[in-house]
Amino acid sequence: MRQSPEFERLRLAFRRFVFPMTVAFLIWYLLYVVLSAYARGFMGHKLFGEINVALVFGLLQFVSTFLIAWLYERYARGTLEPLASSVRDTRTGGGAGATAVKDLKKGETKTGTKSETKSESQEDGA
Repeated sequence: MRQSPEFERLRLAFRRFVFPMTVAFLIWYLLYVVLSAYARGFMGHKLFGEINVALVFGLLQFVSTFLIAWLYERYARGTLEPLASSVRDTRTGGGAGATAVKDLKKGETKTGTKSETKSESQEDGA
């Protein structure tokens, strides 16, 4: 499976999102730490009331974390899940075999849908 082109496309798509976001977040975090350590005057600058630049930067760390999680969810749903489905279909044999597996997960039988199955069981009971 690891050698399949579908799996390789999935890995590349995953890495295309995760690596840049990880690097961006780490740079953002390290900027916050470095500024807090070496630019105390800047970080201590009061913006309004008792709110200073350091507090705003610290709170933006939380905002950026949730933003990245939200972006990943959208990316995974739109890009990774379709690729994962193609990998799954390839592994299960694709085509009719994959459709049969999906149909069984929906509750359908080889002869029909749930409603037909229900009517068959009602005939057996009558």
